[in-house]
Amino acid sequence: GRMWAYAVGFTVLPHVGGFLGWFLNRKEIPAWYEKLKKPSWCPSRRVFPVAWTMLYTSMGYASYLVWNDLGGCSSKALVPLGLYGAQLALNWAWPPLFFGARNLNMALIDVLLLDGLAIGTVCSWHRINRVAALLLLPYLGWLAMATCLTIRIWKDNPEQKS
Repeated sequence: GRMWAYAVGFTVLPHVGGFLGWFLNRKEIPAWYEKLKKPSWCPSRRVFPVAWTMLYTSMGYASYLVWNDLGGCSSKALVPLGLYGAQLALNWAWPPLFFGARNLNMALIDVLLLDGLAIGTVCSWHRINRVAALLLLPYLGWLAMATCLTIRIWKDNPEQKS
């Protein structure tokens, strides 16, 4: 009867860092981000909270599926959930680096490392639970866009790189 609580906990967990990242950096968005040169294909600011709510929910539930299939925090779970935890930490680090510190160099390094860890997570999860791996595919798509956007902002705003 306790499994639903685990499912909810794993599903909510990614939202915690996402919410904190938004909350701590929300003033920087109108003050700084809006003034940056961005490509025409940059999503509207209103798209980001909707997208991240859906992505964090699917990521969190997928992590529960993997954890459950591996029998909890077993030695078998170390690599697949370690990759997930590491990519989640880099995901949570991006807003403070980009918006808080306004450090485009570190934000770019962060997102490139994040891409590698997220791909590694999907590859490791695929052998454990295909549904969990498939639930991360929209996240990989969004990360591809976010990486391209970060690269373009980094290239098009050279005065912001210091």
